[in-house]
Amino acid sequence: MVTQRVVFDTNVLLSLWAFADSRYAPLRGEVEAGRWTALTRTDCLAEFRRVLGYPRFRLSDARQEALWADYAAASICVTAAVDAPPLPRCQDRDDQKFLEVARDGQAHCLVTGDKLLLKLARRQKMQHLFRIITPDVALAELQAHCG
Repeated sequence: MVTQRVVFDTNVLLSLWAFADSRYAPLRGEVEAGRWTALTRTDCLAEFRRVLGYPRFRLSDARQEALWADYAAASICVTAAVDAPPLPRCQDRDDQKFLEVARDGQAHCLVTGDKLLLKLARRQKMQHLFRIITPDVALAELQAHCG
């Protein structure tokens, strides 16, 4: 069985790690079972840590640290690839890093709900490198595969 290499953007990570009742919990289950390998990078981990601290989430410092540490332990940090193919520029510069992680980590897919990243997917400029899909698509594909 081939392990799927995936990148989750920060909002998807929040859904998977901070909110246990997420309907996308089976996606996290794939990582925990070792069938999916979550790919990240230090700046992505830093963004996740920062977002966990947003007051609207009302997470204690200890809970934030535990969630961050759990995801950091469950993921693999990738480094920049040498002679990597160019990527299109995302209109939101903060999201470019997720494209880079997917490319450099040779991901099968980037799972995101971000409209600007999904817009790039519709242009299909990276189709030869990796797919950009929503959590709904990832969940539907998982359920179809399992079921």
